[in-house]
Amino acid sequence: MCNGKRTIKGFICPWLGLMLLAIIFGGCQENHARKIVIAVAANMEAAMEALTKAYTLKAGVEFELIVGSSGKLTAQIMEGAPYDIFVAANMKYPEAVYAGGKAKNNPRVYAKGKLVLWSMAGNVPVSIDALTDPLIEHIALANPKTAPYGVAAKEVLQYYGLSEILGPKLVYGESIGQTDQFIISQAAQIGFTAISTVLSPEMKGKGNWIPINPSLYSNIDQGAVLVNRKEDHKQDSQGFYDFLFSDEAKEILKEFGYLVDE
Repeated sequence: MCNGKRTIKGFICPWLGLMLLAIIFGGCQENHARKIVIAVAANMEAAMEALTKAYTLKAGVEFELIVGSSGKLTAQIMEGAPYDIFVAANMKYPEAVYAGGKAKNNPRVYAKGKLVLWSMAGNVPVSIDALTDPLIEHIALANPKTAPYGVAAKEVLQYYGLSEILGPKLVYGESIGQTDQFIISQAAQIGFTAISTVLSPEMKGKGNWIPINPSLYSNIDQGAVLVNRKEDHKQDSQGFYDFLFSDEAKEILKEFGYLVDE
């Protein structure tokens, strides 16, 4: 065994030397660890996980994702939440962050989202006409006050003249993520969600869904912006922000049903 006495002319025993090197190296690694904190709209969670994994392989940067509704995340940013990048479900919220002096740049559209009608209940027909069927007691959608996909769903119901008729059946999720949980658990027999949900690795092939004609709701122009924060990660944050608009990122986004280059 090594002990503190076994040194020769200042030479420390090998075990102790290795331990010191490990501590020093570990400290250096910790000091140089880079983590980008991204506030991301719930519809983008699965796609963002794929995007950040791809970028980590390229740049060795670590990520932390804070997932929620675009409205809630905007409120947190305006209150000083320590996020580096805000990836929202439309342009309204990142534009509000920029107007409020909390962003480093004008927001940019990175993709357009698409709305679908989805059910995990095997005995439920998936169609707009079926929404009035007594078999369907609860219809899930995201809260239009905080979630752009909720706004789109309400516009579709209004187009078909179903808003008042279906009012008692509607159940609202705080975000697309919570809306998806209503549908997956069958607390709601059917619901409106983002196409990225049904094409995610976890949900692909599960349940039945149909796309909603994009002409029936406002464009879901999804925007991203760099956020001001005291602990500046400018180089790393800018690098991933630029990557979000790259050809490689666009191919990943297409896999989740997003429209790019349009």
